[in-house]
Amino acid sequence: MTFEKQRITVLGSTGSIGVSTLEVIARHPDRFEVFALSAATQVDLMLAQCAQFKPQYAVMVSEPHARLLAEKIKSNGLSAQVLCAQDALETIASHDQVDAVMAAIVGAAGLPSCMAAARAGKRLLLANKEALVVGGDVFMRAVEAGGARLLPIDSEHSAIFQSLPDDVASWPRRVEKIILTASGGPFRTHAPASLRHVTPEQACAHPNWVMGRKISVDSATMMNKALEVIEAKYLFGMAPTQIEVVIHPQSIIHSMVQYHDSSVVAQLGTPDMRVPIAYGLAWPERITSGAKTLDFTNLANMTFEVPDAARFPGLPLAWEVLKAPVGSAAVLNAANEIAVAAFLDRRIRFDQIHQVNHATLEAVCVSDIHDIEGLLALDAQSRRVAGHIAERLES
Repeated sequence: MTFEKQRITVLGSTGSIGVSTLEVIARHPDRFEVFALSAATQVDLMLAQCAQFKPQYAVMVSEPHARLLAEKIKSNGLSAQVLCAQDALETIASHDQVDAVMAAIVGAAGLPSCMAAARAGKRLLLANKEALVVGGDVFMRAVEAGGARLLPIDSEHSAIFQSLPDDVASWPRRVEKIILTASGGPFRTHAPASLRHVTPEQACAHPNWVMGRKISVDSATMMNKALEVIEAKYLFGMAPTQIEVVIHPQSIIHSMVQYHDSSVVAQLGTPDMRVPIAYGLAWPERITSGAKTLDFTNLANMTFEVPDAARFPGLPLAWEVLKAPVGSAAVLNAANEIAVAAFLDRRIRFDQIHQVNHATLEAVCVSDIHDIEGLLALDAQSRRVAGHIAERLES
């Protein structure tokens, strides 16, 4: 069977999701070709990706990194045009030759390029949960207005998407709730008092998944699950009371949907991000991902636990901000990005991440915001406040 090739832009191509996306694309050269790649600082890896996938454009966030990449592109006889800065990210996300955009830039920095792809009506593969957490209804309105197709790439949200009926209009009369699973991270059984001594190396050593440093820390605090609760609310239009979190240490069931008849539909698989990536790239079809298949005869027991609020105090903040004025989720996300960066730089303790998040939510006054400019201004304000709070904790 022959296919018309999809031209793909990968935003954040040198991160873990970006690398996995390119691995899936490489398995299917008859279906996909890379139109553009973007990265922050990893020039040598970007050069290698340009040599393998031959994109038309390669974007680096800073001008010095872009100049260095351009020099190496030229000296290696490659043809990619090197661009830099935020405008370039929006250009490659909305370009009229692009069919699909993998949005894998970490943090709120990915929101403007996601908005550009949404407004341009692209198939948007959303791995950047923070863009939706910050953008909320503003982002979803852009998706609708642009006629974009939004496909979640987080393993949990992809699992929910796969477990829901195709008929969206039937969800209210059929779906009781959605259940997001969480591994519990590396400190699931640790005493809460012991977490003050956690090092960045320990927090980044996830027991099941291979991820970047920021999301690994979020998994260890379960702030990633708090952000996923907020994301699920917007993706699936569920009330906050219809979203539940359960700890499932084996990471085999990636999430579930419970229906009004008490039946539960779940998506299972090995903990490998290439599975949801392949599903998003080929939807509504399925293609090989390169991930191992489950062997049920050798599968360990599957267990489930209620999250411990003393060990994971950040998780309940999800439901708190969903009840608060629009924009509160943007405050929480900004505070968390600042707090995690401070922890990774060894400026605050692991248990102080929650202190920064909670204090920032209390300090920043939020009024309802209905445009991207207002959300980005609120994001910047929240970062400044969180930074001052982190500095006070350092002293």
